[in-house]
Amino acid sequence: MTERSGFVARRRRMSIVVVAALGATGTAWAGQAAPTAQSLVETQHLVSLGLDTLWVLIAAFLVFFMQAGFGMVEAGFTRAKNACNILTKNFLDYCLASVMFFLVGYAFMFGKGNAFIGWTGFGMSGAENPSGVQPWAFWLFQAAFVGAAATIVAGAMAERMKFPAYLIYTAIVSAVIYPIVGHWIWSGDGWLAKMGFADFAGSTVVHSVGGWISFVGTIILGARIGKFGPDRRPRVIPGHSIPLAALGVFLLWFGWFGFNPGSTLGVGDGEAISRIAVNTNIAACAGAITAMATVWLAFGKPDLSMTMNGCLAGLVAITAPCNYVSPAASIAIGGVAGVVVVLGVYLLDRIHVDDPVGAIPVHGMNGLWGTLAVGLWGQQSLGLANDGLFHGGGLTQLGIQALGTLAVDLFVMASMGAVFLAIKHTMGLRVSPEEELRGLDIGEHGMESYAGFQIFTST
Repeated sequence: MTERSGFVARRRRMSIVVVAALGATGTAWAGQAAPTAQSLVETQHLVSLGLDTLWVLIAAFLVFFMQAGFGMVEAGFTRAKNACNILTKNFLDYCLASVMFFLVGYAFMFGKGNAFIGWTGFGMSGAENPSGVQPWAFWLFQAAFVGAAATIVAGAMAERMKFPAYLIYTAIVSAVIYPIVGHWIWSGDGWLAKMGFADFAGSTVVHSVGGWISFVGTIILGARIGKFGPDRRPRVIPGHSIPLAALGVFLLWFGWFGFNPGSTLGVGDGEAISRIAVNTNIAACAGAITAMATVWLAFGKPDLSMTMNGCLAGLVAITAPCNYVSPAASIAIGGVAGVVVVLGVYLLDRIHVDDPVGAIPVHGMNGLWGTLAVGLWGQQSLGLANDGLFHGGGLTQLGIQALGTLAVDLFVMASMGAVFLAIKHTMGLRVSPEEELRGLDIGEHGMESYAGFQIFTST
């Protein structure tokens, strides 16, 4: 029997089973009262709610898996003597973020309050549920987003930040800073939401928050020993495992199919989640290609690390507009993101900001770019308040997007800048030079990532 005829035979057997099941159901109903229209509607609602909840849970699991992706990227792009430290930070990010978001963060973000912050639902007691799916599924999905925003900073401030100081940062971001921004944009009471600001899956809420906190944090923390020479020219400090970083990028790419399509919070007829998935994928590909081409033209080699960051840049940029633009626009958005990330790395070197993994260009700069792209390519027919500039809508939506992302970026830099300075002048923000040279794995955790291998470097 050929494969095709086997498939037909199996389909016939399945049809017989379905008909038999329907017949048995009809027989059972024959002895009982016929189902009413109301009962059929209620059953349909329950089935729809169950499917939507299942979809949101699956998306939450995918977004959670992105923690592994962040961990692999950041460990691969840093030196072996600090791999254990960066992975511990990634691990604790999610743990602390979940607890703090459960206790207070969710209330600040989705609770009833004012245009700035929510005030109800602490500890999830009587918490608001704006999602239309089961509340615990919605909470888990949002908690995974909080963890992603928090862990972005770990890479930018890697290899020289004290572990206890990092835990304090994570707790404050997860409990207060991120939820306030989320309330402005994703709560019906938020002032930016009422203006029509659009950030479908978090280019600003998640990525700009993490990216611009990274920017102010790295400035206050200072560069790694040896990053800039006596002449102030930047030196390359290569990560210890490009294969590990590549694995992390693929894991993040995979998780993004929960991040963006999952933000629909429902299955519907499948059109939206399908289009969003295509937009997400094609923007990532475009970002990788243009980043590779840019660095190839500029430096003569198709650098893999920059290509991978170009892929992540495309993913970050498409996160805000993914539901409001066409696949053709997604190619353009991702393509620009790939160029932005290369130029961003060059700019940071020129202004002497040390970001070991490229978190600021990937998440901060391209979170900004992706948010503005909504005002360029967004379409009212796809759910946006106003058509974007390239669809005849003028500057209205673009102006709203610019105001919103500027307000968020200034807020997170000012608030977390104050937090970092307070930590610096109390318990200390940075490890000693001796500990930095030896490696944070030994100094902070008393262990090695690669036991049995001697790891030594002068920087």
